[in-house]
Amino acid sequence: MRTIAIIISLLTGYTAKSQDSLSFYLTIAAKNNPTVLQKFNEYQAALQKVPQVGSLPDPELNMGVFLSPMELVNGNQLAELRLMQMFPWFGTLRAAKDEMSLMANAKYESFRDTKLQVLYELQQTWYELYKVRQNIHISEKNIEILHTLEKLTMVKFQAGGSGLVDLYRIQIEIGDLKNNIALLKNQQNVLVAQFNSYLNRPVISSVSLPDTLFAGTLEMPLLAVSDSMLANSPMLGMLQYEQQSLDSRKAMVTKMGYPMIGLGVNYSVINKNAMSTSAMNGKDMVMPMVTLTLPIYRKKFKAMQTEADLLKAATAQNYTASTNNLKTEYYQAVQLYQDAQRRVALYGDQSLLAGKSLDIMMRSFAVSGSGLTDVLRVRQQTLDYDYKQVEAIADFNTALAWLKRLMAFQQIQ
Repeated sequence: MRTIAIIISLLTGYTAKSQDSLSFYLTIAAKNNPTVLQKFNEYQAALQKVPQVGSLPDPELNMGVFLSPMELVNGNQLAELRLMQMFPWFGTLRAAKDEMSLMANAKYESFRDTKLQVLYELQQTWYELYKVRQNIHISEKNIEILHTLEKLTMVKFQAGGSGLVDLYRIQIEIGDLKNNIALLKNQQNVLVAQFNSYLNRPVISSVSLPDTLFAGTLEMPLLAVSDSMLANSPMLGMLQYEQQSLDSRKAMVTKMGYPMIGLGVNYSVINKNAMSTSAMNGKDMVMPMVTLTLPIYRKKFKAMQTEADLLKAATAQNYTASTNNLKTEYYQAVQLYQDAQRRVALYGDQSLLAGKSLDIMMRSFAVSGSGLTDVLRVRQQTLDYDYKQVEAIADFNTALAWLKRLMAFQQIQ
């Protein structure tokens, strides 16, 4: 007869086996998932922009050679070299570095958000796969029950010549269950392929699941989840960094509207002139130089400042929208959590009572050979409650994973 394979406990976490198995897959996904790796490489690339914008412009070296020496009072000039280094206005480079550093921080938060989302979707798929496999197992157990009824009915038919209709009904039920198992196995293959895609491994790789799953615990009040969610959300953190980077960009473009200063030196190569009697005859000349840009065309600088203001306003609106979305998700997750918690308790009792009723009716049917309709009805109830119990526990754990994802709870490093 059927056994209760699901142990319900709202005061404990996963079984050691399931916890180890799920943690193992989470670790693989964090290291191998291509979307996570893409976001991490984007973050690393953003870090490389900081030294790029924080460096001075390359110095300019101009060199000219006279094909015919130029006659000067103090000699003949053969060549001229000019070296110039431009310096942006004070604080421009610092503002540019701050902007890129803050944008890199935003990229890191984006990477963190993607990682959390992938790990949540992995868990969601894992629990869906668990439900399907348990449904297959429950259906197979019920086929065994039907085969037992089939044998009892066959004995009844052979002994008294009646019961052929009952036999056909049982065989129809068996056929329906076998068809359902075939559909579930197809669904299982799809979920296995989806699960393996998160791990970036062949889609047909085997996925181990526990035989028994516990309902986990949240370990904090639901109201605390909301506060933690808004404080730790990587999406909100990313938008905050973007706003700060736009402040730095505005400071940078403002300073770009000030003059740039260039410092350099001009070196002239001079040979002696036989006709010159000057004391400087044949001496090379060195001339320090200062250059100043004149940013008189102000329209482009004002446009860049306005652009930064508009982008900051857009980011602020995005922050508000993201906050509202998080709050909506929170209530959805809480609804699933509370609903699943209620169903876990309900279907645990219902499944137990249905199983006891089925045992009694099976014994009665074996003795009297009557009441097949009631036996089949209770058997179907038992099947339904068994699966609903599995579904409730899986949904409860999915809701826990969802709430932890909203809190940005780092389950692995």
